[in-house]
Amino acid sequence: MSQLSLVLSSAAGQGAIDAPTTLPGTLVFKIKPEFRPQESSGAVAGPVLDALLHRLGATQVQQKFPNTIRPNYERPGAVDLSLVYQVWFNEEVSISKAQNALLGTGILEYAEPLYYRAPLYLPNDPLADSTVAPGQYHLKKIRAYQAWDLTQGDTTVLIGITDTGFRLSHQDLAGQWQRNYQDPPDGIDNDNDGYVDNYRGWDFADRDNNPAPNSASQPLHGVHTAGAASGRADNGAGIAGVGFKCRFLPLKIYPSTATGTFAGYEAIVYAADHGCKIINMSWGGAGGRSQFEQDAITYAAINRDVVLVASAGNTNAELDFYPASYDHVLSVGWCGATDIRSNSATYSRRIDLIAPGEAIYTTWGDTDADYIRASGSSFSAPLVAGAAALVRARFPQLSSAQVIAQLRATTDNVYNLPGNAAYIGKLGTGRLNVFRAVQANNQHAVRLTQCVFSPAKPIYQLNDTVRLTIEMQNLLQPMQNLTLTVTSLSPYVTVRQGSFTTTGLGTMSRVSNAAAPFQLLVASAAPVNTSVTLRYRLSDPATGYQDDQYATIVINPEYVVLNAGNLAVTLSHRGNLGTDGLGSDKGEGVRYKGGNSMLYEGGLLLGTGTTRISSRLRNDRNSTDVDFYTQAQATLRRQTSINLTATGILRDSLPSATRNRTVGVQVRQQGTSWSQGVERDYVTMEYYIKNVTADTLKPLYAGIFADWDMGDYSHNAVVWDSVRHLSYAYNVNTPNAYVGVQWLRGGTVSSYAIDVNAPVGNAVRLANGFSRAEKMLTLNSGTRQRTAGVAKGTDIAQVVSAVVPSLAPADSVVVTFAIIAAPTLAQLQIAADDAITRYTQSQLLPVKPAVAQVAWQLYPNPTSGQVRVEVSTGFGAKRLEVLSALGQVVKQQAFNTSTATLDLQELPAGVYMVRMQGTTSSLTRRIVLTH
Repeated sequence: MSQLSLVLSSAAGQGAIDAPTTLPGTLVFKIKPEFRPQESSGAVAGPVLDALLHRLGATQVQQKFPNTIRPNYERPGAVDLSLVYQVWFNEEVSISKAQNALLGTGILEYAEPLYYRAPLYLPNDPLADSTVAPGQYHLKKIRAYQAWDLTQGDTTVLIGITDTGFRLSHQDLAGQWQRNYQDPPDGIDNDNDGYVDNYRGWDFADRDNNPAPNSASQPLHGVHTAGAASGRADNGAGIAGVGFKCRFLPLKIYPSTATGTFAGYEAIVYAADHGCKIINMSWGGAGGRSQFEQDAITYAAINRDVVLVASAGNTNAELDFYPASYDHVLSVGWCGATDIRSNSATYSRRIDLIAPGEAIYTTWGDTDADYIRASGSSFSAPLVAGAAALVRARFPQLSSAQVIAQLRATTDNVYNLPGNAAYIGKLGTGRLNVFRAVQANNQHAVRLTQCVFSPAKPIYQLNDTVRLTIEMQNLLQPMQNLTLTVTSLSPYVTVRQGSFTTTGLGTMSRVSNAAAPFQLLVASAAPVNTSVTLRYRLSDPATGYQDDQYATIVINPEYVVLNAGNLAVTLSHRGNLGTDGLGSDKGEGVRYKGGNSMLYEGGLLLGTGTTRISSRLRNDRNSTDVDFYTQAQATLRRQTSINLTATGILRDSLPSATRNRTVGVQVRQQGTSWSQGVERDYVTMEYYIKNVTADTLKPLYAGIFADWDMGDYSHNAVVWDSVRHLSYAYNVNTPNAYVGVQWLRGGTVSSYAIDVNAPVGNAVRLANGFSRAEKMLTLNSGTRQRTAGVAKGTDIAQVVSAVVPSLAPADSVVVTFAIIAAPTLAQLQIAADDAITRYTQSQLLPVKPAVAQVAWQLYPNPTSGQVRVEVSTGFGAKRLEVLSALGQVVKQQAFNTSTATLDLQELPAGVYMVRMQGTTSSLTRRIVLTH
């Protein structure tokens, strides 16, 4: 990883991998094609987005790539980068909240942070490996000398080197970099490409035309990689790059100034648009997959037919490393002179091949005639980039995908070496052989171009059944009997219908198993967050061709999703809602009818006394409390054939172990989701709370905290409905969705409406965190703080809780809430009334047992007003009564026959009970009035 001082220290060897660093105060987003801004509107990103960005505190928004070409849809998978924008915000704006608000419009394909991808580690001393004789041993190892007998490349084949900066006057680089004669340095953008005087490449980090490094503050990494790929050969001095005559375009992506910023993906798009046939990326980071980054990669590879080569990383671990792990990238690992994987080399099934990366002799850059031995995947990648340039010069008819296939198909086997035995399948197809790659175009290669899992989920639950549809393309020589066999390398996933055969597959032809997808079955038991590798084995007995490719799915996540009805609620094993904590990607949010998640952060909040609090919510220390831990993970099951229930157990630590900071309880959480009727709009959450301390908890507070983001989160409001014990949120500008938390039973209700951005000095202000005192205040204030943001809207949150007077040691109490969502307030109220009826009718409507054999009808149900009542003769009915959800009689009429019409038109919409009162018994049935 990088040694630059401005980034987090890298992980070396085995151990935790740092989360990727993001650029502060900015987001990148992509507009869906159907919402493309009209130039005549005068809006930068469209009127709706421009207005929203203004309300969110955006200081600047601009089209990211205004000069890119529109996609040619004859090339499957092409992207339209003209729809990508970058936005900058004021310092006080929450970037994650702004991201959620933008996604909530439904106009965007994605809204993401921008990542900082670091240059990869290299030693700073020359001749670092004294065991290797002076000279470029790697050229002999990869058979470059023999390759040069067949082709020495061509000056028209251009390699884009994206890196820290370049000493263009070095004797082995001076004649190798590509000059832009159409835009000489005269202060004018002569070629009208948007870059003034980009004669010698471009500095994207500092936004100027000087790609030279600031050698006092940053490594000369770019000088080293340029030499390895394209150092000048046959000049009687120094070294020779593998690309021989192929030139490079210097593209600086790391800043030399305090105002500069990382710009690797901007450079990729530029290189693709300015004639590069190969792009080298000796930089990256673990994790943090980005669709924006993938779009930039795809544009270069598909729209512009560029070969992209990237270093696979220098961490001794199996992990996904970006950009190397993106689609359409040739991922390069590294080895030493004996072809054994280097001890610091990343390994994974996403690596395509390896190349020498230890003690690579290359240009240094302190002077115009100095050299260095450098190690790392930063230097194996440019060797492959140079080889790709030779292949493109030798076989100009090959597409970028075919060039990658050719390089993969012509490697030397390294898995027969004892030192590589533990890494079979994780070092790609083998070690680079440039001679074989340029010798003849008679290889066989098939690549999977699509793997579609249905239903599409980030993580699959236990007992899930998954359909897998693949598309594959034959990139090189024709095949007659190609078979694809899918195998699970884990006992926790079983593959059914796992073989597919096709005949007569010509060069560049595509074929799919869409007519008969593979079937995958997830086991009923597996460890949490189990990663399952699927092996795709391609074989053709007639040609002897065999190749393995891999995909990974994750099963049994740290959460379950209750989604039997319209409302889908994620419940984590540790009591959080929506995701497994603020900033976590473990979870699918709280969504209504498949829309965007409405919840920024949520979860269980417990308190007792005056200071003891337990939660997994944000705190005032710029972090998250981690009081709850899992005793039994939440498991999903069918309560009936149509309803879903999830049950799990969590607890916090005993107060004696936390200096009296925690509560000391065990909680069995049970969530239920229904698939029919009004119940489709709510999910109930029951918490069975047991006191595991030796003292009485007096009082005990148990609540749900929810920070809702409804569209433009800065214009939300929260309101308390005292009749229904419901605190609900909505957007004051576009009130087309309502969501809330309702108390149903257990203790007495308390509710607190929060203005997240309340002025300094306010009792509760989440803009600077959520302190323990603030959490306790929201739990114990009754219902005095009922609303927030009603007048003009603001960023809101809420706590709805139950106050239990006391809970003795080993005693338990049940507290129940409902999470409710609906498109209108009236529908939200109907769902809330239904939830009350479901959980309280046995207490509110005490009746004598009904006569079992009596049959009666009440229709239509739901109704807009007129209801037909029919009962079998002999019941002896005397009176019809209509009761509200709270048990109040709101209408009654005599009933002395077997049929009658009940008129409910004068009542407001909601859920009611119709009670038929007989001589010795009564009958009750619920009815929904919709109007």
